Amino acid sequence: MTRSPDPARLAAPAAGRQQALSGNAVCVGSMMLWAAGFPAAEMLLRTWSTLALISARLLVAVLFLVAVWAVLDGPRVLARARWGRGLMVGSLGFGLGTWLLLVGQKLTDPVTVAIIASSSPIAAALIEVWRDGRRLTTHFAVGVAAAVAGGVVATGGGVPAEFGLGALAAVASCFLFAWGSHAAARDFPELSVTGRATVTLAGGLVFAGALYLGAVQLGFDSAPAAPVDAGQLGLLGIYAVCAMGLSQLLWIASVGRLGIGLASFHINVAPFYVMVIMLVLGAAWSWPQAIGAAIVGAGVVLAQRG
Repeated sequence: MTRSPDPARLAAPAAGRQQALSGNAVCVGSMMLWAAGFPAAEMLLRTWSTLALISARLLVAVLFLVAVWAVLDGPRVLARARWGRGLMVGSLGFGLGTWLLLVGQKLTDPVTVAIIASSSPIAAALIEVWRDGRRLTTHFAVGVAAAVAGGVVATGGGVPAEFGLGALAAVASCFLFAWGSHAAARDFPELSVTGRATVTLAGGLVFAGALYLGAVQLGFDSAPAAPVDAGQLGLLGIYAVCAMGLSQLLWIASVGRLGIGLASFHINVAPFYVMVIMLVLGAAWSWPQAIGAAIVGAGVVLAQRG
């Protein structure tokens, strides 16, 4: 007698495919919002110092997320959250990680840092092997290689000429960001995605704010060189609320669904999204960024086969 298929066996792969599809869609949204911050930052940096802008961006983003979190989950949940753990994860992963990336760029050059940052999928995969015991399949390994190659093509780089302290700082930044994202998505099961994004991003604010205040006291940094008008506030809103607050919220959600290894692939498509935004603003089309994005996209699909 012919037996009908077990519904449970059919439901599991279907649920997995649906989760992968939604996770990738959320990650694309996160990267598109993140990319929107680069043109805004370029205009703001004409009058803002780097540390001042990073601190202001984090402050606005955290205030926005706290307000959203309080409305969605209630003030009691905020009060009971493990703020100590969240601040520690955010300070190391998003605060120290961002600062080391800036140090790496200062000691080398933007191209070298961009090439090293394109290797983020490798760091993310190693984090999953270390923390989750993930086994690297052939499909996943080839997908990682495609994501890295696509990132290098998209940034228009080659092999860095010198691997010194600046390059080491950039590599450390990649690992810290991958670790922080993984911990934010996995280590706070009692919190909603909004809560996880908020408590960890607040840690980044604490670290960046302390750096900025210290720099001001030592005379190395200052307030914006020009008065902050409505135009700058609008740009700061895009840079902080959209490109950080909402983007981080979607990023943590995608890491929870895909894992940091697969989610990190999408970071290397960001140059293409920036190029599309700049194209709308009058810039020229870049074939290297388009080809790089296509290679990364192929890596995303290949890594999730099977």
